[in-house]
Amino acid sequence: MAATSMDFEPAGELKFGQVGIANLRVRRLDPERLAAEMRDRVTRAPNLFARAAVVLDFGGLPVTPGLDEARQLIDALHEAGVLPVALAWGSADNARLSEQLGLPLLAKFRAQYERGDEPSPAPAAETAPLPPEPAPPPPPPPAAGAGDPGLMQTLPVRSGQQIYAENRDLTVLGAVGAGAEVIADGSIHIYGPLRGRALAGAQGNASARIFCRAFQAELVAVAGRYKVLEEIPKELHGKAVQVWLEGDELRIAALD
Repeated sequence: MAATSMDFEPAGELKFGQVGIANLRVRRLDPERLAAEMRDRVTRAPNLFARAAVVLDFGGLPVTPGLDEARQLIDALHEAGVLPVALAWGSADNARLSEQLGLPLLAKFRAQYERGDEPSPAPAAETAPLPPEPAPPPPPPPAAGAGDPGLMQTLPVRSGQQIYAENRDLTVLGAVGAGAEVIADGSIHIYGPLRGRALAGAQGNASARIFCRAFQAELVAVAGRYKVLEEIPKELHGKAVQVWLEGDELRIAALD
């Protein structure tokens, strides 16, 4: 009788690692208003935000929403084109709400808001070391403009403010503050510190780049590929850098 061969090869391979999931901190429990804001972001930068997986953070609200309120908010966000996939860790009420909603509770996003003066109860969290950024090749010069100087922002971009350069480059002469956002369909040049978010090539221009004098960004993106601060090597913080897309990989390198 022939021996039966056994197949021990797994049908799937599960790995845990860093993934680019957006975090949305809710500051006002107003589903219609929040949906309108997100719909506008999806329209302005479809490659980045369209069908984006989002972790909802209710830590900016005085009270954790009830189940019906949370469901109404999630439905509104779905209609706006984004996909809430989890709740950010925050409190026992928040944990209970995640169970009621049937959504995972993620802790890693909480740390993004604990740099300021907020109390910082911290659950057990992963501290996986970031892989070193590979040495970048000498970057080619940016594409020259065709006579259009682009949009010039002469004042600092403050927290909560958004600047969008449609179908052109954006130049910011001052700082881009934390919580501020600058978006361009072309490249972005920032001559002050970049502490907020910068999204170049918002309509899919993979040759767009981001240049800044002092890199402290919350998020940078080119043509929908993005990295958040926690994914960026610390040795680049505060440096003059450029950000560009190489294939499907977002590259960041010091300019000096």
